[in-house]
Amino acid sequence: MREPVVNESAAEVGADPAETQEETQEEPQVEPQESEETATESPEITFDEQFYPARPKALRPIARRRQFFAARPSLEFDGLNKTYVDWLRNQSMLGDANTMARQLSGQASMWQNSYARPNPRAAVERAPVWFTAYPLSFITKDGQSFLSALGDPELWDAFSQIGIRGLHTGPVKLAGGIRGWSQTPSVDGHFDRISMAIDPAFGTEEEFRQMCEVAVEHGGTVIDDIVPGHTGKGADFRLAEMNFRDYPGIYHMVDIPEEDWHLLPDVPENADSVNISPEAEKALQEAGYIIGRLQRVIFYEPGVKETNWSATKPIIDTTGKKRRWVYLHYFKAGQPSINWLDPTFAGMRLVVGDALHSLLDLGTGALRLDANGFLGVEKSAEEEPGWSEGHPLSEAANQLIGSMIRKVGGFSFQELNLTIDDIKSQSESGPDLSYDFITRPAYHYALVTGDTEFLRLTLKLAMEIGVDQASLVHALQNHDELTYELLHFAAGHREDIFELGGEELTGAEVAEKVQNTMRERLTGENGPYNAVFTTNGIACTTVSFLMAALGVKDPDAITPEQESQVLDAHVLLSMYNALQPGVFALSGWDLTGITALDRQTVGELTSQGDTRWINRGAHDLMGTSPDATTSLAGMPRARSLYGPLPEQLKDSKSYARRLQQILAVREASGIATSTLLDVPDVSNKGLLVLVNQLADGALQVTVLNFSDQDIAGSIQSSHLVPGATVHDLFSGEDVGQVDDLGSFFLELRPFQGTALLLKDPVEEDVTE
Repeated sequence: MREPVVNESAAEVGADPAETQEETQEEPQVEPQESEETATESPEITFDEQFYPARPKALRPIARRRQFFAARPSLEFDGLNKTYVDWLRNQSMLGDANTMARQLSGQASMWQNSYARPNPRAAVERAPVWFTAYPLSFITKDGQSFLSALGDPELWDAFSQIGIRGLHTGPVKLAGGIRGWSQTPSVDGHFDRISMAIDPAFGTEEEFRQMCEVAVEHGGTVIDDIVPGHTGKGADFRLAEMNFRDYPGIYHMVDIPEEDWHLLPDVPENADSVNISPEAEKALQEAGYIIGRLQRVIFYEPGVKETNWSATKPIIDTTGKKRRWVYLHYFKAGQPSINWLDPTFAGMRLVVGDALHSLLDLGTGALRLDANGFLGVEKSAEEEPGWSEGHPLSEAANQLIGSMIRKVGGFSFQELNLTIDDIKSQSESGPDLSYDFITRPAYHYALVTGDTEFLRLTLKLAMEIGVDQASLVHALQNHDELTYELLHFAAGHREDIFELGGEELTGAEVAEKVQNTMRERLTGENGPYNAVFTTNGIACTTVSFLMAALGVKDPDAITPEQESQVLDAHVLLSMYNALQPGVFALSGWDLTGITALDRQTVGELTSQGDTRWINRGAHDLMGTSPDATTSLAGMPRARSLYGPLPEQLKDSKSYARRLQQILAVREASGIATSTLLDVPDVSNKGLLVLVNQLADGALQVTVLNFSDQDIAGSIQSSHLVPGATVHDLFSGEDVGQVDDLGSFFLELRPFQGTALLLKDPVEEDVTE
């Protein structure tokens, strides 16, 4: 795939005119050229008047203005080259964060919002249904940028018709790394951020602000990303390698004295670091340099990533000393982990500055916290892995981030793939919402097996532990794999006993059973178009998952009957996620029915084991470029079963129109902000029943058939009031009455569902 190419002039930035006084005294600064808009000028009136009518103009901070070099000097890339160091300083995220902080400090408007406690229902009311975009896969009009396409009023008209009110852009700021004077490509879909500047491959800051304005005009909200756990190997990391001022404090990195370099592996030619082996990890731990082995190795790949630590090549620092470092990276080697408890608090300043830039300068309403459960790491007892998951420091850091976002009027959500207990604890004072890693693998398992027992188990566990379903983001596909790590069972409660399928199993056995079933049914001969992604899950789209689950082995030979069944099952999964409390999120891959890419078309990207690229095929949401074979970033176009939105909105039987009906019922009844009361046992293993209490006290019941068989049976719950009338919210008809046993009878076709409202008999008598 052709990687996005960053405009050189956008990557080459000038000096920071607002460095601290101590820095100015220590080292003379290069004076920037004056630009048309400087940090002392007022922001655009029209933007602030629309978004922040009561806010003093000074509260919109302005990131540093940048100058451009006419040509690059050809000098050494080390700490003794002052020109190179200055060049790095003036594109560093920490430098931008410091500049913005000085503009915001002391402003009265920083104290106008409550911030201590998360408010999930307020966040859900603001944006109950989200479209999750992925920049690299979005096909636009010829000459149109990704951000301009997302700000197109026609797109938002379509969103409004369907019922979508939130837009999660995905990461759009500069990402990847810097080597010499050049920027290197992202190694993880732009989640290895290196700057607060918008990547020119996706558009401009003004296009971003215009997108926010169009969203507001349509009653919507734009959601951006921050990455509290790591950066890319950009200016901040290069300055850290040079031991420049506070920059090493951003990262978990340890300076290894030259006399112990024999403990470090050699760095291959043309590489800047190398992953250390488990043997080197142990030797460095025994020598007292690092805490050693952690609880797991994410993205484990033999010969590529066998530990969470890498060693840098020798680098000359600003004093002329030669240094080598060992640094932590939970994810890939190009994603050095941020240290949240360094005495300089440099990492904290960088992350908070990035958040404020998105909210106050660009104009977003919310932020996603990527991989925010890995912010604390601590040495454990001898021979035990270091404490790196569920650490209290992660809770403290998330409280700080979530509070700062609320303090300036935004809300946040976290992508926290840990135990249900961890999701509960991290949500008490941190982000407002959490990604639903609790039931997401379980509803996939229910569809694969035609049995909802495991799904009901996870829902009940969440209720028992105290997780509010309204605080969760229930999603279909995103840019990642179908995750099935099931850490609640495989890690936190691996020795606990659970009942599943008539057996008593440990948590570890439950996880293994589910994972083995998913691998067998969704990959290999049953789903050759899907792929296992390390130990994390299955690389697939929602459609390619459904095809494998329904027995379609050759996507090119799929019949119209099978396509209809895939559509029905897709609508069922949409109903599950939408007809319960919380946010419902879906992507362009869902809206257009995208299948998995042939892995040969992205062979270069998957060569290092990252099979997720097969589920990131390019798609044309609005049908503006029917002849395009790739996205602007070079991602190959994937097959679409449903077609673009304008065509679907003309067809009452299309996915978009059926989704519109679901979201209309959800909006009219207030399901999104309801409270889950009960997940009762069922008369047929393919049934799922959710009993919700609406804000006005009325009961709403969601009933879904996850099987490929007709189901006729009774729906029973202790919360159902005898004599109540059962009203179907889709048909508008009364379909039954609750009997003296607290039950009623219902029939559902394969992969069908409905939402029911219970009309209390006392209220009906009063009305009559």
